[in-house]
Amino acid sequence: MIRRTIREWERIAYGSGDAEIPETQADRLAAVARTSTFSGRRGEGVLEHGRKGLRARGVVGVIATPGCQLEILPKIEGGGESGVSDTVLRQRLIHMLAVTYDLPIEAGAMTQLGWQRETVLELLIRLFCAKLTDAVRQGMPRHYLEHEDDLPALRGRLDVIRQFSTLAVSPQKLACRFDALSPDIALNQVMRAAVSKLSRLSGAPDNQRALRELSFVYADVADVPPNALRWDRIVLDRTNRRWRDLLSLARLFLSDRHQQTSAGTIDGHALLFEMNVLFEAYIERTLSRALAGTGFRVSSQGGHRDCLYEGETGRFRTRPDLIVRQGEKIALIIDTKWKRMTPRIDDPKQGVSQTDVYQLMAYGRLYDCPNVVLLYPHHGDLPPDQIRCRNSIAKRGADETLIVATHDLAGTQGDQRESLRQLVVNSLVFGASRVDAVDHEVV
Repeated sequence: MIRRTIREWERIAYGSGDAEIPETQADRLAAVARTSTFSGRRGEGVLEHGRKGLRARGVVGVIATPGCQLEILPKIEGGGESGVSDTVLRQRLIHMLAVTYDLPIEAGAMTQLGWQRETVLELLIRLFCAKLTDAVRQGMPRHYLEHEDDLPALRGRLDVIRQFSTLAVSPQKLACRFDALSPDIALNQVMRAAVSKLSRLSGAPDNQRALRELSFVYADVADVPPNALRWDRIVLDRTNRRWRDLLSLARLFLSDRHQQTSAGTIDGHALLFEMNVLFEAYIERTLSRALAGTGFRVSSQGGHRDCLYEGETGRFRTRPDLIVRQGEKIALIIDTKWKRMTPRIDDPKQGVSQTDVYQLMAYGRLYDCPNVVLLYPHHGDLPPDQIRCRNSIAKRGADETLIVATHDLAGTQGDQRESLRQLVVNSLVFGASRVDAVDHEVV
């Protein structure tokens, strides 16, 4: 098995060396990447398939073909960090996924996953197998389901219509209808589907062994295709709520994010995450928890106000990344950007896009919100402390402010929550105080 790891926006050259990839395998990986929902119209939204090598873009995860896996990791660095290892980046990515998708990853489990040896996909499969094995040892959930059977003695109640039609010539049998405890329920069908899918995809020997054992455990559960699973029939209550975390993992594996391709000459699969979307969702989850009990609430991709009206018809609908509300009032708008800010010594604007500034100013006007924030990930090329740069809009001392800020994804979850809480509080306090002495003007 050929395994290669690169960072987002990095290249890997064709060749047979340890830091290269055979061109035939690269062609297959690129073909699988083109089938992804993130591939775009040109088919290169995940991987650029060049003459001398492959280049990753802003999508991370794992792309696999028979005999080859390519792992793409995000550049998640803390302030002042340099030379961060793949192991650390892998841990930070899985932490972001755990927060965003409610995955059951406790501190104890994090230390036992084998970060250095496996890709993100194999680590998540290992976690799923361990959790599911532990859960079935405590007992597989069962419900009473209605059964029909032809028996020599009455069980339950008699199906009169079938007895005197289908069994009219077989009076020695009784058409019975009865309820019996069965494991063949929607929850177990989801687990069976996840086990079946992962059995075909995992390349790690310990994962394959665990999946074979789980396949035997679920042998009496119907093998339902993922697109036919009845998620709506799954009801979690006090008797089965320990399965909630496993459902989150199974949903991740069975969703469109984990795509399998077996068409024509293409054979492979991919588990991919668009970092722009993941960063926004992670900030939304972390900020929501940070503001719990404060009277503020956070919504993602809300608003839906139109920029222009032609008569009664609205056009150019807007969806700000994050809206912070206090009651019914919009207190703050945050636009997240998965881009690397440049040090001020290299660029006074620090790489902030003029288009992004204009868009956020328009949001402030449209939603009558005087305080708006552009939020970027912090990284090692910036000063150690997170950036909090307040700017007055249009004129010095204006009531409206645009804050350019960074968020350190390398900190503990507690530190990150407090940092985001302080960002919101300080943004609102600054806006309410109408301080004239501001750092910059946005014109």
